[in-house]
Amino acid sequence: MTVPLSPPEAHHEPQAAPTLERPQKEAVRGGSLDFLRFLASLLIVVYHYGAESPLRIERFHPVFARGFLATDFFLMLSGYVLGRAYGASILSGRVAPGKFWVRRAARVWPGHLVVLALLAILVLVLNAIGTDAHKPSRFAWDQLPAQAFLVHAWGVPSDGWNLPSWSLSALIVCYAVFPFLWRAVGKVRHAWLLPIAAAAVVGLFEIIARKVFGHALPDLQFQYGVVRALPLFILGLCLARAVDMRWPSETVAKGLLWGGVALLVITQAFDRYALPDPWWFDTPSLLAIAAIVLGAGRLPVKHPRKWIEEGAKLSFALFITHIFVGVIYWSAVHKLIDTVPIGIGWQWLMWLAGFPLAYGAAWAFHKYVDQPIQDRLQPLLRK
Repeated sequence: MTVPLSPPEAHHEPQAAPTLERPQKEAVRGGSLDFLRFLASLLIVVYHYGAESPLRIERFHPVFARGFLATDFFLMLSGYVLGRAYGASILSGRVAPGKFWVRRAARVWPGHLVVLALLAILVLVLNAIGTDAHKPSRFAWDQLPAQAFLVHAWGVPSDGWNLPSWSLSALIVCYAVFPFLWRAVGKVRHAWLLPIAAAAVVGLFEIIARKVFGHALPDLQFQYGVVRALPLFILGLCLARAVDMRWPSETVAKGLLWGGVALLVITQAFDRYALPDPWWFDTPSLLAIAAIVLGAGRLPVKHPRKWIEEGAKLSFALFITHIFVGVIYWSAVHKLIDTVPIGIGWQWLMWLAGFPLAYGAAWAFHKYVDQPIQDRLQPLLRK
C-alpha cells in the first residue's frame, strides 16, 4: 500500500518552521529548497487527485503512483528545517524540550482541527440533503476522534477523513523527541559520520517494518506512520547537523544536488514491483532525495525568488485543505458526469480545473484562517 504525501515543515508545515526563538542566523527563503517544497506540494495534489481523472494517470507513467517519494522528501525536510532553525537554541538551553513540543504542536493542531471540523460539517450537510459524500466509506464517524487528537499514526486505525493528516500525527512524536535527538547528534565531531549513522537508523527501521509489520517502510499502513516517519526525520536532522558543521564543501554540494536529481530521474524508469525486491527501488530513490536535500541545503541562496517563497509558504495549507476541497469539487463533478453526457475532453478539462481550485483554497485558508490563528497564538505561547 502506497503511503500518501506528508506535509512537511509547514508540517510537517511543508514550509520553514515558525520562530520559537530567533535563530542565530536567519535562513534565506526563495531558494532551491523552497522550490522543491513548492514542487512537492504540487505533486501532493496530483497524487491524490489522480484517482479522479478520466483515466488513472499512473497509466501514463508509474511515477504518478509514487507519492511515497514526496513523503520521503517532506519527512526528511522536516527534520532538516527544524535542525537548522532551532538547533542552536536547543543546545544553548534557550528552548526547553517541553516548550518546544507545545509550540510545534500548536503550529499544526489548530489548522488541522479547523479543516477536520469543516469536513465533518460538509459530510453532515451532504448526507442531510440526500447526497452522499464522495466515497462515503471514507467518513466513518468512529474514526473521527483519533484524527482530531492526532493519534491515528500511533497504531490506531483511521483510514478516512483527512487522510494525509497521518503524517502530522507521526510528526507530533518526532517533535517530542527532536530536542533529545539534536543533543545526541550535537556530540558528533566528524560530519561525515552523520549520514552514515542516519543510514543505519533507516536500515534498522526497514528491518523492523519487514519483520514486525510485514511491509517495506513506504508500504506501511497509515496507522503505523510513526515507524514510517521517525527514521526519515532523523535522516534530515543529521543532514542539518552536517551542514551546520559546513560539510560538505559547496563544490561537492553542487555535485550532490544535481547527481541526486539525475539518480532520482533514472530510478523512475524502473518498475518498483517488477524488481526482485522493492528495496532495489526504494534505496537509490531515498539516497537521491537525501543528496538533493543535503546539496540544496548546503548551497547559499544567491538569487532568492519571492514567488518561490510564497509558493512554499502555501504548502502546509495545501496539504491539509486539498482533501476537503476535493470532496466538494469531485462530488459535484461526478454527479454532473452521471447526470449529463460529457465528452472525455471536457472531463479532462474539469479534472485540470481542480488544481487551481485547490491552490486558491489553500491561499485563502493560509491568509484568512491559519495565519491569523498563528499570529494570535504564537505570541501567547512565547510568554
